[in-house]
Amino acid sequence: MPHGQRIAELLLNIGAVKLSVDPPFTWVSGIKSPVYCDNRMLYSHPDARKFVVDAFISRVSALTVPPDVIAGTATAAIGWAALVADRLHLPFVYVRAKAKDHGTKKLIEGDLKPEKHVVLIEDLLSTGGSAVSSVEALRVEGKATVTDVVAIFSYELLEAIEKAQITQVHLHPLSTFSILLDVASAQGRISEEDIETARHFIRDPENWRT
Repeated sequence: MPHGQRIAELLLNIGAVKLSVDPPFTWVSGIKSPVYCDNRMLYSHPDARKFVVDAFISRVSALTVPPDVIAGTATAAIGWAALVADRLHLPFVYVRAKAKDHGTKKLIEGDLKPEKHVVLIEDLLSTGGSAVSSVEALRVEGKATVTDVVAIFSYELLEAIEKAQITQVHLHPLSTFSILLDVASAQGRISEEDIETARHFIRDPENWRT
């Protein structure tokens, strides 16, 4: 993961990542987490944005099967996927979180031809729900082949790994929570005691504070 450390540094330096063991952050899912990551902030920093896009290009270009189409998850990864598709000169589509309640009621926006190999771009992998549902939409509605999801950051939760295995898709995070903690520790942003507590979150997100 050659880009992982630098991306972790960028996330910390621009304030896109916040670390707090006590009190923790509460995700929409209700999970209590020692880290909150807002990758959308990267869009506003041209140098960081370029580095992330370059990292995406490098990882997508190294995949076993080259993509015919780049897809993004709505809404946070639409911009990343569009930038990657533009650089690779490939078609771009995005996947809605839920179907439109009017018109064609599509989940997929864009012109996706059947039988294409699609690489899905995701900004963040937590429990993996968004990525997996988008993969399934591309396969069912788009009649596409999807074997790879490339994301900026992963919390490394077992739930996401298990969902990916069931869905038969490979997850390729550019950076991870473990790398982030190593960088935060080296920078003195969080105590070693809190670092160790935070590492328990990866292994047991429900009971890491006990």
